[in-house]
Amino acid sequence: MDEFLQQLNESQREAVIYNEGPSLVIAGAGSGKTRVLTYKIAYLLKQGISPYTILALTFTNKAAREMKSRIAQIVDENIARRLWMGTFHAIFSRILRKEADKFGYRSDFTVYDAQDSKNLIKAIIKEKALDDKIYKPASIQARISKAKNALITPEKYAHDREMINSDNFLKRERTCEIYATYWNRCRTSGVMDFDDLLLHTYMLFNQNPEVIEHYRTQFRFILVDEYQDTNSVQHEIVRQLAAEHHRVCVVGDDAQSIYSFRGANIGNILNFRSTYPECKLFKLEQNYRSTQNIVNAANSLIEKNTEQIPKTVFSEKEAGEKIRIISAYSDYEEGYNVASRIAEMRMLHQYEYKDFAILYRTNAQSRIFEEALRKINIPYRIYGGLSFYQRKEIKDVIAYMRLITNPNDEEAFKRIINYPARGIGDTTLNKIISTAGLHDVSLWEIISKPLEYNLNINAGTAKKLDGFQILIRKFMEANVTQNAYEVGGEIIRESGLSAELYTDRTPEGLSRVQNVEELNNSLYEFVSSRLETDRQDVKLSDFLAEISLMTDQDTDKDENASRVTMMTIHSSKGLEFRNVFVVGLEENLFPSELSHNNPKEIEEERRLFYVAITRAEENAILTYAKNRFRNGESQSYRPSRFLKDIDKKYLQPSGDMGFETRDLRTSVSETMNRPRNTQMPVDKTPEPVLYTNPRKLSRVEAEANHTVSRQSIGNLSVGNSIRHERFGQGKIIELTGENENAKASVEFDSFGRKQLLLKFAKFEKIE
Repeated sequence: MDEFLQQLNESQREAVIYNEGPSLVIAGAGSGKTRVLTYKIAYLLKQGISPYTILALTFTNKAAREMKSRIAQIVDENIARRLWMGTFHAIFSRILRKEADKFGYRSDFTVYDAQDSKNLIKAIIKEKALDDKIYKPASIQARISKAKNALITPEKYAHDREMINSDNFLKRERTCEIYATYWNRCRTSGVMDFDDLLLHTYMLFNQNPEVIEHYRTQFRFILVDEYQDTNSVQHEIVRQLAAEHHRVCVVGDDAQSIYSFRGANIGNILNFRSTYPECKLFKLEQNYRSTQNIVNAANSLIEKNTEQIPKTVFSEKEAGEKIRIISAYSDYEEGYNVASRIAEMRMLHQYEYKDFAILYRTNAQSRIFEEALRKINIPYRIYGGLSFYQRKEIKDVIAYMRLITNPNDEEAFKRIINYPARGIGDTTLNKIISTAGLHDVSLWEIISKPLEYNLNINAGTAKKLDGFQILIRKFMEANVTQNAYEVGGEIIRESGLSAELYTDRTPEGLSRVQNVEELNNSLYEFVSSRLETDRQDVKLSDFLAEISLMTDQDTDKDENASRVTMMTIHSSKGLEFRNVFVVGLEENLFPSELSHNNPKEIEEERRLFYVAITRAEENAILTYAKNRFRNGESQSYRPSRFLKDIDKKYLQPSGDMGFETRDLRTSVSETMNRPRNTQMPVDKTPEPVLYTNPRKLSRVEAEANHTVSRQSIGNLSVGNSIRHERFGQGKIIELTGENENAKASVEFDSFGRKQLLLKFAKFEKIE
């Protein structure tokens, strides 16, 4: 037996040495999937198989490089270099260039990236005089991509009733026409986008029998990594190539299929044995990453799914700590709890910051945890994304705020003068900049007095500039009398940013809407927390001063510095950490509210949770909030149903997972009007309700006695327990003042002592 095979366990070794026909390797989390795939290729090479006849397909260049490097350590490097190993797109691009003359392209065709593709679609929409608020380029791009990945050409699209009916419902009846024009323009220009590299490969093989026969003969062995992530066209190409010899090995884990929004089809791996009835199944069930408790808890969770290939993952590591569930009264307290627990675990167990990861369902959730970590000086990094206040849609809103508080802010002016688009192009902007430089004044001064400074523009442009400066002046006037939350809501609602974001119904567009909703929550928290503690610094300028400390996340530029990692669960797949916090485990957040009426989507959400738990090596800590700020108000949430899917014997709960919460009522401040929940539209894109009815934070009269008492004010007494909207539970230890100045000093369980101004405080008396 070759020495390298001795490094494998029995299941891994069996999967490696079988190469007589089709095989499906189901690799549980942490079971050594990459090692099996790497050693399988090395084993074939050791058996004298030519590297030229082995096709290995991966999803990332990084995976291909790492595998090729490992193979080179086992066999001769020159042999490893000759392997046909790479991403689907890289390998098929190579084939297409070689066979370009077979389908009317030149071998030096250009490949458009996502931005190039979007720019061409944008130009086509403009040429056809279509409303780009309805025919949003990003949405049309996603639609065309979805069609291509489903093997739907423009000709087929025109006869696909489901696609056409969906377009009609969204009032985008001419999407098919745009697709056809885009297709023809790419062909005329000798261009392909990334989706074309797959679709044209399929069409090349399907329409040219001699070509597919050549590659079937060449590729005697086909290996595919992460097969659960393949889409329809990728699956079909593999089927085309392996149609005769059936020597195809696919590796993956159906329990980690979490990318349906990108077109991944879990059916490809679930039905692989139907496609190849003689297929041999191998299960890699030993987890080398996590403790027994983590593995067993994950098993008990995922077994609730009906669509799966059964397996029993096990660990021979120590039993380890049970999974801890931590409840918080509010999302604000949840952030504080996680930050405090990280600091505590680091001190008690000598962990480094890099040993911790915080995983969340949506990007918008990062804000609370970023702010909590910063408050106790814990360094962090956002993996695969930007820090909250660095995201484009957040910077756009903040640019409006900056210009309102300082109209001479040139960068803010340039960022928003034509966003959302109001017909003020670069030519006009350059004239404004040139005129301002000539007179040594600000850009705002020029558009405020265009005639005085002889700005060279026509009447139509002058009208657009006047409309912009009237809008900004309206916000400036509001800023004089209103607090940051009120002005911020007005900016989002009336600048057009709300409508601009809402028209993009792609997953990325939804994420941007969620981020702006979270910024609105941030404004509300900023104002309300200050009013409660009798602080008057609640203006927009005060908010900007506060967040300016958060707009440069990486103050430590050392890339090797130890930092807590924060990321979405989707981004965490393939990674591992000693300690993992999975946060925001509430219904309507995780699982997502968009999945509730679809059992298949609920199962994918459960798989996503499975992925999150199995990132942990030593400790998995699950957190949820009973109340979460949304649209500027505190809303009650139930714990995620997935928490109950985990067998209790693997859990160390701290909190009641079956709680009922009431709307917060405070005995000393008036009940505020709250907007009603808005029903979700048919296409499951959330309405931007935060922009329509901002919750007022104005002064109200306290229901306090006119006489000051050390022991009681109104119906409050020293020693009473209360539950605060953000700080959770605490006990009143002192009451002072009277009327508008009545205050309570409260010792909170999680936040220590806080002094609350009663006329603004939002809490309920619980005993």
